[in-house]
Amino acid sequence: MYKNEVDLKFPEGFLWGGATAANQIEGAWDEGGKGMTIEDCLPYREVGVSDFTKQFAFGLKDLKEALNADSNANYPKRRGIDFYHHYKEDIALFAEMGYKIFRMSISWARIFPDPRDEKPNEEGISFYVSVFEECKKYGIEPLVTLSHYDPPLVLATEYKGWYSREVIDLFMKYARVCYERFGKYVTYWLTFNEVDAMLRHPVTSGALIEENFIKWGIPFEEAVYQAMHHQMVASALAVKLGHEMMPKSRIGCMMTKLLFYPYTCRPEDNLAAQHRMRGIYRYVDIQVFGEYSRYLRKEISNKGFAIQEAPEDAGILKEGTVDFISFSYYMTSCMAADTTGLDMAPGNTVNGVKNPYLPSSEWGWQTDAAGLRYSLAELYDRYRKPLFIVENGLGARDVVAEDGHVHDPYRMEYLKEHVCAMSDAINIDGVDLIGYTWWGCIDLVSESTRQMSKRYGFIYVDVDDYGNGSFRRTKKDSFDYYKKVIASNGKDVHM
Repeated sequence: MYKNEVDLKFPEGFLWGGATAANQIEGAWDEGGKGMTIEDCLPYREVGVSDFTKQFAFGLKDLKEALNADSNANYPKRRGIDFYHHYKEDIALFAEMGYKIFRMSISWARIFPDPRDEKPNEEGISFYVSVFEECKKYGIEPLVTLSHYDPPLVLATEYKGWYSREVIDLFMKYARVCYERFGKYVTYWLTFNEVDAMLRHPVTSGALIEENFIKWGIPFEEAVYQAMHHQMVASALAVKLGHEMMPKSRIGCMMTKLLFYPYTCRPEDNLAAQHRMRGIYRYVDIQVFGEYSRYLRKEISNKGFAIQEAPEDAGILKEGTVDFISFSYYMTSCMAADTTGLDMAPGNTVNGVKNPYLPSSEWGWQTDAAGLRYSLAELYDRYRKPLFIVENGLGARDVVAEDGHVHDPYRMEYLKEHVCAMSDAINIDGVDLIGYTWWGCIDLVSESTRQMSKRYGFIYVDVDDYGNGSFRRTKKDSFDYYKKVIASNGKDVHM
């Protein structure tokens, strides 16, 4: 499948690093003047690994319970891994691994506790300045996501989430402050994390609570398309503003890179896979090309929906196209026109037909390094812009051995295979790949399951699903392995 390991080669200056999100690591949900977010209201639920319906279900009853919860209630995102108080220790560990770049997000509600506030929260700004200064001390470049599944709760309680066009102006006020206060530290920016995800989990991406729209008499699916339009406009405006305020900045989009193979060579299965894949690209196409694709227009009109667009929106989309495409990649699935009787496999907030040729993780995600190479070539052929893998990794139930260490050869093997795939994409397929940040480089609260027991990191954090533990940080075996990979610029992947 891959070239000989001695032939591995990455460009000089390739950006190796790790990735996190504020809502999954920071904690301190009620410190430093921070306002509440949707993620602060998501309780821990013990459900099946593939039951995304229950994991992402969130209604008015859940909101009421969250607002009235006592300190013993299990809301994992409220504590994260307490990066808020451990950031110096954590960044020092990232530096020890040799990180060139650290992907993180800013919590909107830490900058504007209420997005309607006229002035930002200086305590929140001070925290992020300290984080950026710490990165700078070690020569680590921050890669910052403005919105990573963390909308302020006010957007759901006082607005109709991103369905309300007024939210665009609130977001732009927030973006302007981030550029003004952090621009001197940050070159690489992303607007919205996995921007296509609102179609799968509209609460965490768009602050859209379905019960409200039923009450208001607004078809919920149509509301999601409208909210997506507003995020597209906001993203374009943020890109344009960022280029004006920070001429040296590079601002990208971020997508969920799902890959569905046809289950068989039957034409019907190939058409089903093609249709599914077009759906994955439909909004990234807007961010890259600056306009709606004809098939997305048809999709919306065929459903009988009418999206409200301001006269200036078309020009905004054209003027705010991105500099590079970043994406998450974890696994692949198959697609069939008729799934009756076929085994289904869970994935990154989706289900697909199980591929009999691929192994599966403990959570059922099918690992597929060849699929990463396939995805890189496909994306570069489609967009002809630099690519950046900002999420890739393996969630596993790590065990602390009697010697006090986590021995995780499975994580090292996963990393090795994906590094080889990247090298082939660059050197054989001609892909322009500028960087790679392993997801959950330090253990964090999983987004899809809200567990700590689903661990991704090279650094073990002593806390369980219920918040019990010392929060002590310990290097896993994979820590030194990734350190070696980075030091050799990807040439040494021997285990």
